[in-house]
Amino acid sequence: MFRILGAIAGYFVFGFFGIFIGYFVGSLIDRSIRLGVSGMNPFTAVRRQSVFLKTAFIMMGALAKSDGRISESEVSHVEEFMQKLGMNSQHRLKAITLFKQGATVDYDIHPQLNEFLAICGNADNLKQMLLIYLVIMGLSDGELNADEHGLLETIAARLGYNALALDQLINMVMNRAHFADGQATSPYALDDAYKALGVDQNSTDEEIKRAYRKLMSQYHPDKLIGQGVPEEMIAIATEQAKEVQTAYNLIKKNREHNRA
Repeated sequence: MFRILGAIAGYFVFGFFGIFIGYFVGSLIDRSIRLGVSGMNPFTAVRRQSVFLKTAFIMMGALAKSDGRISESEVSHVEEFMQKLGMNSQHRLKAITLFKQGATVDYDIHPQLNEFLAICGNADNLKQMLLIYLVIMGLSDGELNADEHGLLETIAARLGYNALALDQLINMVMNRAHFADGQATSPYALDDAYKALGVDQNSTDEEIKRAYRKLMSQYHPDKLIGQGVPEEMIAIATEQAKEVQTAYNLIKKNREHNRA
């Protein structure tokens, strides 16, 4: 019931994008009622999700244009992103408009980041998920060039990540991609597994387990939805979680074999 009410309320408060956001806020309320728990204020959730999506598409546009041209692989990535969100034609047009806005020459990203921080700044998972989506976008053509990396550093700094933390996140995302669909796809799978968790072969079992649990907690669907990530965007976080799980399993199996 609240899904429909959320869609209607979202439309009147935030326009066409609000239909999409409101529907999922309603889903969150329905889910909370079924579980017997109280969730975030629905209006706060709607506002967070709206600003999150707006920021994501604008920053994707800015990132794609940062080197002077938007590649076919970047366009394909955005198309795939919209498909995963299940956007209808109206939502797609709005998202494309936001992407083009960010891709405008000399576009100033800071006002939009100010809005994002004002609404979502106290939700650490939202900030990290936004940065992860942008890193994935930057890597969509296989590499990060200097312009893309520079813009990511600027965005990351506004979100509270220094250059070292950003590079570690980029390294982790790149290496997690070697564990797509739950399978190790790299000839250097074990080394990649350690990097995917942000640890190394000198780390203790307890340190590795701690890193693994922290990452899995960051990608937990209920936690992300509770902070304002639209439910359909959880699919991307779930992919990351599967890759983390596969990497951890590989490390654990290798260490158990060496001790046998």
